Amino acid sequence: MPCVYILKSQKSEKYYVGSSRENDAKTRVEAHNSGKIRSTKYGKPWKLINEEYFNSYTIARKRELFLKSGKGRGIIKERWPSG
Repeated sequence: MPCVYILKSQKSEKYYVGSSRENDAKTRVEAHNSGKIRSTKYGKPWKLINEEYFNSYTIARKRELFLKSGKGRGIIKERWPSG
């Protein structure tokens, strides 16, 4: 089942939003924390703060893109404040 996940860096105030075609958010967090993902290797360790599951990858990608938008980022920071 496709999913969208939100990670919070434990090193900085950064968030990362990603998606996966499979039901493997936990595996993706491990990949991010191992340094295998170029875009997140400098913010590790990362903590999984949210995961959402969808019936199709198309819908999951739309949600991911929304969360990466300005409005979506605002919602993330409001819902999961730093600290």
